[in-house]
Amino acid sequence: MAEFLLELLSEEIPARMQARAAEDLKRLVTDGLKEARLGFGRAEAFVTPRRLALVVDELPDRQPDLEEERKGPRVGAPDKAIQGFLGSVGLESTDQCEIRKIKGSEFYFAVREAPGRATAEILAELAESALRGLPWPKSMRWGALSARYVRPLHGILAILDGKPLSGAFDLGNGVSLPFGDSSCGHRFMAPEPFSVTSFEDYRNKLRAAHVMLDREERKAAIAEGAGALAGAENLSVVQDPALLDEVAGLVEWPVPLMGRIDDRFMGLPPEVLSTAMRAHQKYFALRDADGGLAPRFVVIANIQAADGGAAVAAGNERVLRARLADARFFWDQDRRNSLASMAPALKNVVFHAKLGTLDEKVDRLQALAADLAGRIPGADRDKTRSAARLCKADLVSEMVGEFPELQGLMGRYYALADGEAEEVAGAIRDHYSPLGPGDACPTAPVSVAVALADKIDTLVGFWAIGETPTGSKDPYALRRAALGVIRLILENGLRLGLSDIFHKAAHLHAETAGQVRGEVVADGLLEFFADRLKVHLREQGVRHDLVAAVFALGGEDDLVRLLARVEALAAFLAAEDGANLLTAYRRAANIVGIEAKKEGAALEGAPDPALYAEAQEKALGAALDEAAGAFETAFADEDFAASMTAMARLRAPVDAFFEGVTVNSDDPALRANRLRLLSRIGDTLGRVADFSRIEG
Repeated sequence: MAEFLLELLSEEIPARMQARAAEDLKRLVTDGLKEARLGFGRAEAFVTPRRLALVVDELPDRQPDLEEERKGPRVGAPDKAIQGFLGSVGLESTDQCEIRKIKGSEFYFAVREAPGRATAEILAELAESALRGLPWPKSMRWGALSARYVRPLHGILAILDGKPLSGAFDLGNGVSLPFGDSSCGHRFMAPEPFSVTSFEDYRNKLRAAHVMLDREERKAAIAEGAGALAGAENLSVVQDPALLDEVAGLVEWPVPLMGRIDDRFMGLPPEVLSTAMRAHQKYFALRDADGGLAPRFVVIANIQAADGGAAVAAGNERVLRARLADARFFWDQDRRNSLASMAPALKNVVFHAKLGTLDEKVDRLQALAADLAGRIPGADRDKTRSAARLCKADLVSEMVGEFPELQGLMGRYYALADGEAEEVAGAIRDHYSPLGPGDACPTAPVSVAVALADKIDTLVGFWAIGETPTGSKDPYALRRAALGVIRLILENGLRLGLSDIFHKAAHLHAETAGQVRGEVVADGLLEFFADRLKVHLREQGVRHDLVAAVFALGGEDDLVRLLARVEALAAFLAAEDGANLLTAYRRAANIVGIEAKKEGAALEGAPDPALYAEAQEKALGAALDEAAGAFETAFADEDFAASMTAMARLRAPVDAFFEGVTVNSDDPALRANRLRLLSRIGDTLGRVADFSRIEG
């Protein structure tokens, strides 16, 4: 069994593209192997800033031979049919065919044996096709060449069982890059080429040439090295998994170095310091023993310098000093004016061509937030209005212009400096949240009101102008906004009627978006929210079909109540009585559906108790009356567990009905009445949910 090793050596691959590229390379090659009928053992891909590598082992020397057979026409069939068959399989006469008897008739069969091709030959083709097929988000041509790759390609290592494959990658204009058995190490510390004979040899020689091939090994080296430097000064590294992932894609030989932040910049908000370091310079921030931001940072160099990294650290300190000097200037400039005085400039910022300016959005947001404050316990209306009026003002500040990641955060600092209440400042900071599933959800009432208003205004506005998500496209992040609304409501236990709120928001949009049909917008958004709620609850282990079954009844736009109904329904169906009743419902629905189809019309109307001929009919009719009444009482009290208990009592009389009553009676009147009684089972259970949507 042989081992295949492929390496694509290039200029630096953008860090954000590396992990996906490694997966794509592995997928393209392994899919090709499967299609070529070549078995294999392990397939593992690796990526560094300069190279994509793949190793596949336990490959056979060649494909298995393939025997193909095709059935032809019957013996004695017209000559034209026989000649057509022979031509299609590349044979000259029927003497080259086998004759087999099938069900008393004889047929011609063409049988051909195709010898398997050498694995080396197939891999050479696969390597080239995979290289061309890599789906980079962006690719480029270089020089006068026509081939495309993410960055200029320098070499291709392709060996099978220690020997280079025969072949080359055509770069265009008569230039090709041949497959070989050599690579090279670190660009600066070990650029000399070396030949390899196996993956183990390749990995060992790369390490000796200052290249860590394994991304996870580089991440561990960065984390351990940074932690050691911080610990030596009684500091700790601010944990940032996303930054660690990114930096691991920037270096082949990580060397952590400690840098210092000038004390004159430590008066800046810590978020400004950490953003300048993280977003622009890819530095790791450090905390002191008290949890505050320390005047130190860790930078990950890609070279082991002779001076121990002193010059590299000093250079990075100079770069950060310039960046923070700009931030200090913006901080001082912004604080010369109040946050309220910045707000009028929002008139000059377009939110969307069809939805007006940010100033117009703030007008709507303020009105909607004030309305929501009346529905959210503990939300002060005046503070909510103030927070809504100021929440977007920092977008025109100098600091946010330079560091967009700080929108909201800077608004809080400026609001506090202006003497605004903590609730107002907190709502300004929190109104964008939650941004994703891992983001904390606001809980302060004023913050919740403003965050809800901002997201609902956006959703209603884009629905009003017909800019809704389609397929995988969601340019305005409306799915994320809807999930944010869902989390704000559910995690804070808010009893809100969404339909009424959507109508209110649609009315506020009428002036900017033209004539807005609130009913159409509200209905469309409720359907969209049903889909988003299924996604959100599925991630928490709740069955999506139960959400659909409850939502299908309509008239339910209170998400907290809907979730309680779904949970009660799930508990009901998990119990034996509920599961059996679901089975009985389906049996009744099938019978009614079949008979209604025969009749050509629905079996409308209530059953007539006077026509109950059997004791089981009478018992079921009485049980349905009792269950309906008990359900309505419990439902009105929002005691959904009790409403399910009322339905569970139907199991015994329904089972008894099916055991003791013949539905298809010879008496047409009895038969129709019994079908109506069965139909009533569905109607009664339909008060709980649309059971036809429940799976399993």
